[in-house]
Amino acid sequence: MLILSFKEGHDGTIAAIDNGALLFSLEAEKDSRLRYSSLTAEVFALAASKLPREPDVIALGGWIKGYQAMDPSSRTGYYGVGPASVSDEAGRFFGKPVRVFSSTHERSHIMAAYGMSSVEAGQPCYCLVWEGNIGSFYRIDEEGRVSHLREVLTYPGNKYGFLFALADPKFPASQEFMRLEDAGKQMALAGFADDRQNDPGEQAVVDFILAQTEVITGRLKAALRESPLHDVGLHSPVYRNAAAGLSDAIFERFYDYARENLTEGLPLLVSGGCALNCEWNRRWRESGLFADVFVPPCPNDSGSALGTAIDAQHFYAGSASITWSVYGGSEFVDDIPFDSSRYLTKPFDPAEVARFLLDGGIIGWARGRWEIGPRALGNRSILAAPFSNETTRRLNAIKQREDYRPIAPIVLEEDAGMWFSGASPDPYMLYFSTVKSDALPAVTHVDGTARVQTVTFEDNPAICSLLVAFRELTGYSVLCNTSLNFSGKGFINRTSDLIAYGEARGLDGYVVGDSFVTPR
Repeated sequence: MLILSFKEGHDGTIAAIDNGALLFSLEAEKDSRLRYSSLTAEVFALAASKLPREPDVIALGGWIKGYQAMDPSSRTGYYGVGPASVSDEAGRFFGKPVRVFSSTHERSHIMAAYGMSSVEAGQPCYCLVWEGNIGSFYRIDEEGRVSHLREVLTYPGNKYGFLFALADPKFPASQEFMRLEDAGKQMALAGFADDRQNDPGEQAVVDFILAQTEVITGRLKAALRESPLHDVGLHSPVYRNAAAGLSDAIFERFYDYARENLTEGLPLLVSGGCALNCEWNRRWRESGLFADVFVPPCPNDSGSALGTAIDAQHFYAGSASITWSVYGGSEFVDDIPFDSSRYLTKPFDPAEVARFLLDGGIIGWARGRWEIGPRALGNRSILAAPFSNETTRRLNAIKQREDYRPIAPIVLEEDAGMWFSGASPDPYMLYFSTVKSDALPAVTHVDGTARVQTVTFEDNPAICSLLVAFRELTGYSVLCNTSLNFSGKGFINRTSDLIAYGEARGLDGYVVGDSFVTPR
């Protein structure tokens, strides 16, 4: 059974599953399109070119005819997990009779985590979906049936990101929609907080935000004009302490419910955009409440097309489990050659590239298919040595982003415990770990943590060969790893963009496929 699945709206994606195996997941933002892009004709054409035959099922993720989750529904809509949350009807696709399946956006998060997890058939589990609009726990039974247990908090993701907008003088109170990128920035800024409780003014703002029951919009900022956090600035200690306090308060709401009610010791699946919060994921993993904790690499809406495809497979075939690789995007496109009069191209030699990095070089690394989800995991990366704070400054300058943003490390899984506490395994860069060595300042955040990615030769032999060569030179199988992209756009995926980016932003070299390229 070949299932072709679509997610409309922001983070538009097309995914395909063939007899239980992921063929691809193509996000509209990738290939240097604007972050969070909706689907385009080009993405549809790319997906069609990759299909081995005509699909048997067209899966359409439920969405909205508007801008907010409470707007009229498209297909099965945004909310729900009961019988009305799934539809099945006959249809045609380019003249071929097909089944047309749809399930809600809420279900797409649940089923993405469920189908991608290692939970065995017949094993019940819990699921947490927390994102901009949903904050609920579920139980999945032995047959894969989903039951809603409790909505713990409305709009958790939007409430979390609103505090950033409140403190940011650049965010106008007249703006209706929250910026999707603010939550990730606030996760970094919370690390600068003092080790103290919120003062009464800060706590009043946190309590006000958590008490909201309506859709969170920028207009709420006007209601807090007199608060100590209104336009106080993102470098203000008052804002940063409140950010940490809000983070703690949101997690504690969910943790308190789980501790009292999720008492079977089952595995926990975590999905939704808030599952990109590495501190919250770390706390779930260390909570001791669950047999295991699984977070997929695409827990936000970039995984929703895949989740709907998995839901369709479960509906028609009775199984949600799929085989998949995180490198499930599209192949890198060599659309133009490197000009031999300006660039020297040699075969990729891990030892040579490791020496280049140790000598201060920063390279763009593009090999194989792009990663599904928002994190660069060793196929669309910028790599550098981790031993200098100047490297952090330079990487943030290359990427044109704020100086408070941390740089993540990539490390051999077998070595991770030598330099990071709690890091292994973390193949999708989803948990904070504590840095145990003062020799790695470029990947150590101000609070002593790092968002580590652990890798193995089975998953990515090329990047591992480089890490081994770097270890032979330095004693450390650790490199800086940040995403290879223009500011505000998805991963770079063609040579023309890579060269333009490298020349404009000051990259020192490139590894493209099996070649090492440096300017003459």
